Amino acid sequence: MRKFVYQFNEGSKDMKVLLGGKGANLAEMTKIGLPVPPGFTIGTDACKDYNDNEQTLSKEIFDEVLAHLKLLEEKTGKQFGSNENPLLVSVRSGAPVSMPGMMDTILNLGLNDKAVQGMIHQTKDPRSSLDSYRRFIQMFGDVVRGIPSYKFEEALSLIKKQKGYAQDTELTPDDLEKLITTYQGLYLENGSEPFPQDPLTQLRLAVQSVFDSWMNPRAVVYRRLNDIDPNFGTAVNIQAMVFGNTGNKSGTGILFTRNPSTGEKSVFGEFLINAQGEDVVAGIRTPEDISKLESHMPDAYHELLETCELLENHYLDMQDIEFTIEKEKLFVLQTRNGKRTAQASVQVAVDLVHEGKISRSEAIERIDTKQIDQLLHPTFEKKALEKGEVIATGLPASPGAAFGKIYFDASEAVAAADLGQKVILVRNETSPEDIEGMAKSEAILTAHGGMTSHAAVVARGMGKCCVAGCSEIDINEKEKRILTSSGVTLHEGDAISLDGSTGMVYLGEILLTEAEIGGHFDELMEWVNEVKQLDIRVNADTPNDLLTAIHFGAEGIGLCRTEHMFFHEERIAYVRQMIVAESLEERKRALTHLKEMQKDDFTQLFRIAEGRPVNIRLLDPPLHEFLPKAEKDLERLAQDTGKTLAEVKKRVNELAESNPMLGHRGCRLAVTYPEIYKMQAEAIMESAVQIHDEGQKVFPEIMIPLVSSKEELAFVKQEIKNSVQAIFDRERVLLPYDIGTMIEIPRACVTADEIAKEAQFFSFGTNDLTQLTYGFSRDDAGKFLPSYGERGILETDPFQTLDTAGVGALVEMAVSRGRMTNPNMKMGVCGEHGGDPRSIHFFHKLGLKYVSCSPFRVPIARLAAAQVVLKEQAQLQKA
Repeated sequence: MRKFVYQFNEGSKDMKVLLGGKGANLAEMTKIGLPVPPGFTIGTDACKDYNDNEQTLSKEIFDEVLAHLKLLEEKTGKQFGSNENPLLVSVRSGAPVSMPGMMDTILNLGLNDKAVQGMIHQTKDPRSSLDSYRRFIQMFGDVVRGIPSYKFEEALSLIKKQKGYAQDTELTPDDLEKLITTYQGLYLENGSEPFPQDPLTQLRLAVQSVFDSWMNPRAVVYRRLNDIDPNFGTAVNIQAMVFGNTGNKSGTGILFTRNPSTGEKSVFGEFLINAQGEDVVAGIRTPEDISKLESHMPDAYHELLETCELLENHYLDMQDIEFTIEKEKLFVLQTRNGKRTAQASVQVAVDLVHEGKISRSEAIERIDTKQIDQLLHPTFEKKALEKGEVIATGLPASPGAAFGKIYFDASEAVAAADLGQKVILVRNETSPEDIEGMAKSEAILTAHGGMTSHAAVVARGMGKCCVAGCSEIDINEKEKRILTSSGVTLHEGDAISLDGSTGMVYLGEILLTEAEIGGHFDELMEWVNEVKQLDIRVNADTPNDLLTAIHFGAEGIGLCRTEHMFFHEERIAYVRQMIVAESLEERKRALTHLKEMQKDDFTQLFRIAEGRPVNIRLLDPPLHEFLPKAEKDLERLAQDTGKTLAEVKKRVNELAESNPMLGHRGCRLAVTYPEIYKMQAEAIMESAVQIHDEGQKVFPEIMIPLVSSKEELAFVKQEIKNSVQAIFDRERVLLPYDIGTMIEIPRACVTADEIAKEAQFFSFGTNDLTQLTYGFSRDDAGKFLPSYGERGILETDPFQTLDTAGVGALVEMAVSRGRMTNPNMKMGVCGEHGGDPRSIHFFHKLGLKYVSCSPFRVPIARLAAAQVVLKEQAQLQKA
């Protein structure tokens, strides 16, 4: 018979796929003797069985649950469903990969009208017993019946207002009895049936609801954002309740063994007195700093610190710990590797190496490539910040700086962001339903909640700037208005700026400046360089781009798009004159001006590159892209060229193409107008000679784009070689250089063995190769690709992550055939896939020489290139 349910003492931390992260860690903590309330885990296999059987919980599984419930009764000395000595349990989700707040939890399950009286009699504490019951009805109603939580909160707020209470803890037993009656009325009114009094019915419905929550919209979005396998399923953890809401010597909290924002080695956390766990995460009450727990309950505080040290030493990583204290007795409810910012990830990993707890390889493997992007987040420009008006200050919940227009509803924030607006999501407190709005926003601002609230934890995981618990603002979400304590009123669409490192909220937009990196990051990247095999180059067309990339560790230029240099205001006139020229002489006059400008461009790049390879792609786009459309610009072009407006318009019409991406562009221009590429080749090599004469090494790679045949490449290559040789003869110098091609047409992949006879290198232009393989237009695919993702037709956007089955197969074919002709041919990738970690893994396996990407993706690519080597080594060791 299949086993679906496991007591905590049957599992271990290595069983995450089966027991989920929470269940595996509860089992591990039980095994090492920590004070974990007893319980059991329904494994992920049961979730898969549930979904395979059309959301039906089988009798076999539920009977196994009941058998384990009996064992739990024996361990606790309490009875589930008893009216005199009731066993209450929590029912909590637990996926194999941490998804904080995305799925559902129910506390205090097992209470009913009679059992609560038995609990009162047993505990002699009517207030906490009734408080637990009202919480249970609310959570059960929300999770199981889908009754919006705010309906219960409105009833709670009303009674507090009537009584003049500031906090929930002021509610008396009489108040709570009335509230329970109100809650049960809400349940009946909105759920079409009375609140269930049978604990076994409660348990079955709760388990089913947790399984259902695996596919709730917020969980689906979270998995998509974090590349989590949807086939995992979730486990369900059923655990004996302990009560943090039993007076001033009880409480609950969340604690990190190191600071999750900075990585500093000091405990970081919050707690609430007389509360249950969901109160801290929900952000309804603002918690206290963990250090203040010492004055409330010193013994429990010191035991908690010892537990932190024990767990970090056991797991060899920073831990995120949930705890409850019931009448000064500490219970540990969960531990997991703590979510942290990129800065903290790097510092913790490097510190753990220095502390002798992990190896350098383990440190490299622990850094999420997505997080590296966070390290490069901008900060506010100092001068602009000095003039900024601070309108409120909250908690610095997630570092970074951002500005944008405020929106109070997640769906409206998404809509505004999709229109290209920079958005800041403003909420009293966020909930898991806000996940997509948070993902689309530049930053998040909340009035309630602490450093471990939902907003703070999710923002840190996403790398979003967040200011939480900003008590100096009053947010009216219904009227879409903010009123600050200083008297400033803001409405939807008004601009603010947030500093997630200081917690400050500024009026209006404050200019941003690029982030500084160094220290731990530089040390980690030194280790990365010792491991990786792929070179990481940059796609750069300007000196600033190249300087930035070299600062981030780029090892040369993999793609310099020369057409980007032509769009500068002082150059475009000459480009247009070249295009509308009707004779070779006319065209050459314009090219002479452009050549001097290009020489200046290339000289600057070669000088900054300091001998690193510089791959320069010759003119690629169709000529019509450079031509004006407005009447006044056409008139100016006519004036500059001495032509009539009619003649210019006629020439523009002649150059127009029905499908320009498949038209007269790339090397086809060189076949028609060889003088264009000749000018560029001369500019490249004359610049190289100048740098050589300055005593500096220089190595240009001249790349011919859009080649589809050996003959095409041979023709263009010979024209270039003739021009280059003339320079060498004139200057009496000989410099190394390569002429190669961009492989971006399917035919070029199929005939790569022939093309390799003429090419000294291949650089795969995976953007166009994807476009031409799929028949998708890069510029228009965004209109329909989201539907492909939603319907499961495409797992990922093929323009973001390489389609290894189709486009990748063509790349593999080109690599194989090219090496048949030239086994030592240099091959790389210059499409944006060169900065995508999953694509980098594929390129590494093909044995390519380098990948090239945009400047700010260089560190990501370096890390991914090292991680794939370590993964390979681990697989070899296993074999």
